[in-house]
Amino acid sequence: MADRIPSVKNEEQYEALRDKGYSKEKSARIANTPDSGKKGGKAEKYEDRTKKELYEQAKDVDISGRSKMTKKELIEALRNN
Repeated sequence: MADRIPSVKNEEQYEALRDKGYSKEKSARIANTPDSGKKGGKAEKYEDRTKKELYEQAKDVDISGRSKMTKKELIEALRNN
């Protein structure tokens, strides 16, 4: 069961991420995000977001320990996840 591929919405993007060396879990998280695979999005800088917004995003990608993190720590965790 450990080798089972997680369920993904964008299989093509998932496979491309795996080919780049991303883990199965990270590839699935990215491929399952809304609008995955679309280009040209304009994301707001992490520094311009509220701590609550960063916390919610960290929750969506299942970053552990997020409830005790500062805004700076949430930004670092999101960038390196």
